Amino acid sequence: KYREGLIIGSACEAGELFSAVRDDRPWEEIRKIASFYDYLEIQPDGNNMFMIASHSDPNAKNPDRNKEYNRIKTIEDIRDINRKIIHLGDKLGKLVCATGDVHFMDPEDAKFRAILMAGKGFDDADDQAPLYFKTTDEMLEEFSYLGEDTAFEVVVTNTNKIADMIEQVRP
Repeated sequence: KYREGLIIGSACEAGELFSAVRDDRPWEEIRKIASFYDYLEIQPDGNNMFMIASHSDPNAKNPDRNKEYNRIKTIEDIRDINRKIIHLGDKLGKLVCATGDVHFMDPEDAKFRAILMAGKGFDDADDQAPLYFKTTDEMLEEFSYLGEDTAFEVVVTNTNKIADMIEQVRP
């Protein structure tokens, strides 16, 4: 209803598209979900490593959350989800962009986010994902498992296409 003037991406692992792919939902359902978005997002391995850690931690304080990630046992499982999202983007003619889910500028700033999360009661506050603002070279390295051409497409080409769709933004 209020979509005019917006460009909508599919979000991180908490988003409905990633969840549907992760849960191996039927293709038509995944396709319907993806069709809502203007572009599809994939993120670096480190952003989602908590899924592997939560699955393998028998002493985790939130076992219900762990159930969501039963299928995620290795880094290849995370990468396979990204590959499926790229395949989906190809099939639907949608851009796929590598995004960082950036929460802070520099790696050392993770300590500030840890403090905020600890204050909110997160028991894993000290286990910060690398959600800092990565350089283009760092992002290309993060997605090198896709091959040089695909990594360049999702990191550079497609993100610049999105940037070209919007007006100048100043934070």
